[in-house]
Amino acid sequence: MYRNKEIDVLIERYSQLSCIADDLYSSYKLIEDSYKKGGKLLIAGNGGSAADAEHIVGELMKGFKLPRKVEDTFAASLCQINEELGSVLAQNLQGALPAIALDGHPALSTAYMNDCEPLLCFAQQVNGYGKESDVFLGISTSGNSKNILYAAVTARAKGMKVIGLTGAKDSKLEQMSDVCIKVPQTETYMIQELHLPVYHCLCLMLENEFFDLHEKDKNRI
Repeated sequence: MYRNKEIDVLIERYSQLSCIADDLYSSYKLIEDSYKKGGKLLIAGNGGSAADAEHIVGELMKGFKLPRKVEDTFAASLCQINEELGSVLAQNLQGALPAIALDGHPALSTAYMNDCEPLLCFAQQVNGYGKESDVFLGISTSGNSKNILYAAVTARAKGMKVIGLTGAKDSKLEQMSDVCIKVPQTETYMIQELHLPVYHCLCLMLENEFFDLHEKDKNRI
């Protein structure tokens, strides 16, 4: 099913990930479609998976491998508003693929957990941020983290697509997901070790699609 050079490179480096190639490509297509419709990616995880969520946002919201210069028309608008400040902005801003890690809002999270139901903290943010064109990416090594499941249910109810990133075992998150990438490990730290190259590949594919102007004439986001 998949046809992508980045996935080929991934499998060359991590042969055990050949089993997730189709699901990885399907996940990429869901996110690509969301971005083309003006959507965004909401990501949640716990512990090391929360760090992974932040890592993914870092790769999507700025240049990963490509420079991502802003559009000429936007650069001109910046300079027109203020020549001195605008020229600095035009030279240094980078094209971004909108993504939000839901662990990164401590004031909101602690207020909600104190006043309401702690396990619904991610779900509340999906409820606030999410819209039909968006995608929710839930990262859970077990696939059964309750706060991730509540967020996935909320995302589905809002008409969003849901992607799971888990270990090899069958899980509730898999059942709730449009696509679930199940890396072939069952030990938590080993699952996390494989999650990183998987989401790096995902980010590379997205960057190439939207910002590699040497290969295709695409509108930047």
